Amino acid sequence: MTINIQDVEHVARLARLDLNEEEKEQFTAQLDAILKYAEKLNELDTDNVEPTTHVLHVSNVMREDKVHESLPIEKVLRNAPDDEDGQFKVPAVLE
Repeated sequence: MTINIQDVEHVARLARLDLNEEEKEQFTAQLDAILKYAEKLNELDTDNVEPTTHVLHVSNVMREDKVHESLPIEKVLRNAPDDEDGQFKVPAVLE
């Protein structure tokens, strides 16, 4: 597959980019080179390669969920810039 200037103009229009003629030619050459390089992957024999989502084995790294005693509300609200009725008071975001 090769990239032509019409392809670059189409993508630029979709991305709302205003490209001059020099940029169109530059991006045409660059994108064409990228696609030609990617086509080399088709030459690889991948018949006996297992499909993977990661190169390395990834396991769940989250800690076990355990119930802990909470901090007292007085201690938590000590760092609050403003509080009301035992809750953080923040500026209204709706009018």
